[in-house]
Amino acid sequence: MILFYSATGNSAFAARTLAELIGDEAVNVFNYIRNGTKGKFTSTRPWVFVSPTHGWRLPRIFDSFLRSAYLAGSREAYFVMTCGTDTGSASKYNGALCREKGLTYMGTLTLVMPENYLAMFAVPDEAESRSIVSRAKPVLQSAADLISHGRPFAPEKQTPLDALKSGIVNSAFCRFIISDRRFTASDKCIGCGKCASVCPTLDISLESGRPVWHGKCTHCMACITSCPVEAIEYGRASRGKPRYRCPE
Repeated sequence: MILFYSATGNSAFAARTLAELIGDEAVNVFNYIRNGTKGKFTSTRPWVFVSPTHGWRLPRIFDSFLRSAYLAGSREAYFVMTCGTDTGSASKYNGALCREKGLTYMGTLTLVMPENYLAMFAVPDEAESRSIVSRAKPVLQSAADLISHGRPFAPEKQTPLDALKSGIVNSAFCRFIISDRRFTASDKCIGCGKCASVCPTLDISLESGRPVWHGKCTHCMACITSCPVEAIEYGRASRGKPRYRCPE
């Protein structure tokens, strides 16, 4: 069974592509996380956990969901993490999660997809995004072949910088960078509520037809990339940047 969490579509694309390739079920855990519901799943086939990369680790909300979930049946677990460049030493923490859950860690696949973290990085234009997605497809095919034959993903070389990014930098990122205080909605806002509906933490509500953020943000960028009229900005950091959301 493939369990996936997706904010801007990249991970949904990866999960559903893998599901088609290996003939397995892909389950979106977004509503479980949003509603605070503990997951209970059973699979006779290997678990495949698919998610974006937040600060060179699994998103905290997805990590917490997996740690609390009841996973019966298969004891093998693969991880597929979408990212703009790399996943640091996320594999170290994924292996630790497996040990806690009594699962056999089968490796982490770093899947480069179009960058969408507008708060800090450049975002590719539409043509480059299509090219990046096209290059990801054979990587997913290779991953599907390994999963189908019960072989682990090849371990990725880890450097001291990778350890730093997934360790100290991740902790600092979560503590000092993740905040919704810089999100604003311009006069272009049409009050459609799309931003609130895609927020995994119920951080956004509409007040007088405009979005208001309430301090529970995870910086997934779902609100800003989903706005149909591009009314949402993240301070000056997002101005002029393309809004990328992978077709699901």
